[in-house]
Amino acid sequence: MSANDSFVTHLIELRNRLLRIVVVLLLVVIALFPFANDIYHFLAMPLLQSLPSGGQMIATDVTTPFFVPMKVVLLSACVISLPHSLYQIWTFIAPGLYTHERRMIWPLIFASTLLFLCGMAFAYFLVFPVVFGFISNTAPEGVAVMTDIGNYLDFAMSLFVAFGLAFEVPVAVVLMVTANLVTVAALREARAYVIVGAFVLGAILTPPDVISQFMLAVPLWILYEAGILVASLMQRHRAEKPAATSHYVP
Repeated sequence: MSANDSFVTHLIELRNRLLRIVVVLLLVVIALFPFANDIYHFLAMPLLQSLPSGGQMIATDVTTPFFVPMKVVLLSACVISLPHSLYQIWTFIAPGLYTHERRMIWPLIFASTLLFLCGMAFAYFLVFPVVFGFISNTAPEGVAVMTDIGNYLDFAMSLFVAFGLAFEVPVAVVLMVTANLVTVAALREARAYVIVGAFVLGAILTPPDVISQFMLAVPLWILYEAGILVASLMQRHRAEKPAATSHYVP
């Protein structure tokens, strides 16, 4: 097979994988479509519970009541179909990987997906009530707190992404150590800078209250320490493996 034929074959394979991802995504969207308003209501529950008596959410555009729940359905479908999408990507790139890389990729994919979902859950169940309670309690007297549903979705998605990426820190640490980009000792020495950076990110990515800043910075620091622990255990196992095999007597 010529190089040109091989390239065309890879393009066809990539097209087929992408089509499968899109088809499954559309099927999930269709399945969730009848529950669009219920899903949005679940997403908005932390804010609705924090609003004062008589408070409500509003829609300022004519098409917002329809398109905003549809966006939520699409985002929910992306999360639900994520394992299938990752599997299609994996089957496409697996033939070009070494054996040890194939052994690592599945745990990394599983860990990164689980940690991102944990970050979203942490934001929804713990951060949202604190943030919205703070906002509602600090509103000036006589000001009715009524948030546009489109603006709320944008705000919620930004916090989901911020906390989801923050929870990916252990995966990033392990990858850097595995690729020999940095050593565990260097990561430990940089601990003080990481702590300061975590609180700076907390101040930038969260609303201007101290509690929510701590709720992003402290988990970020803890996850960084967890990444160092996992990377050091992996290094120790890798160092002990040759020693164990060198004493093997056939």
